[in-house]
Amino acid sequence: MALAAIDVEALRQGALLMILLITAIALHEFGHAWMGDRRGDPLPRAQGRVTLDPLAHIDPIGTLLIPGVMIFWPAFFGGGAPIALIGWGKPVQVILSNPRTRKMDDILITLAGPAMNLALCVGFTLALVALGWLGGSPAALSFLVNGLALNAGLMVFNLLPIPPLDGGRLLRWAVGMSEETFRRVASIAPWVLLFLINTSFFRGFLGALLQGAVTPFLWAIELLGR
Repeated sequence: MALAAIDVEALRQGALLMILLITAIALHEFGHAWMGDRRGDPLPRAQGRVTLDPLAHIDPIGTLLIPGVMIFWPAFFGGGAPIALIGWGKPVQVILSNPRTRKMDDILITLAGPAMNLALCVGFTLALVALGWLGGSPAALSFLVNGLALNAGLMVFNLLPIPPLDGGRLLRWAVGMSEETFRRVASIAPWVLLFLINTSFFRGFLGALLQGAVTPFLWAIELLGR
């Protein structure tokens, strides 16, 4: 495909979206690491993951390369990207060495990632309410709405019951799946997800889930912004 004239506005919007994505992914992984540390697992702190520094949580391929291509494609080639936006961070590793609390530890550590995105959704909601009270530019409104939608989408996507997503780890405990089986399924699941997310049916399904996740925040904005 020939390189089109660079769309400066699309480039600017892409840069802002990239900042939001990196922040959302980094805080998601920090949530896992923080909870692991709180539950007494030594590995997250030993690996330098109990930090808000995004560099500790970035995966070069999943956080930068693949999302970067998708986000900046319109700026350089025009039109939409050829594949849907997907991204991931460097997985937080845990030992879960206490057999008496292993199940609860893993469940809480798993839920802490999406919980961080939920907290960010609340933060963006409050910022949008404040923007409505104080007044703000359309650019600021767009940035905050994108932040809300992106974190809601990341939360919903990660809770899908598909390994290696967080929802897949919860499913493992719900159905009694062995760690070996989970790892075997998780090794091929990313490619399955990459295929599914580019099918119209699955994207429609995700869109409906995202709409359901965002709606309560939109109601709150409307109610509090009066």
